[in-house]
Amino acid sequence: MKKLVVQLRPDGSVAAETFGMTGPECLDYIEQLEALLDAETTSSQFTEDYTRTSTAASDSFFQEDRD
Repeated sequence: MKKLVVQLRPDGSVAAETFGMTGPECLDYIEQLEALLDAETTSSQFTEDYTRTSTAASDSFFQEDRD
């Protein structure tokens, strides 16, 4: 499941973290959040998910009956 978790801090700053996304897909979500808040990212870092490839293809399991 894809999630964007947004934290509003007491000082008015916003922290956001994405989950369940791989590669640059997360950047699209952050870009949309910036547009909604009329804000810009001041610092960021990539998680391990950024460099991980999608597992959708590898999640499929094929079984073959051989006689």
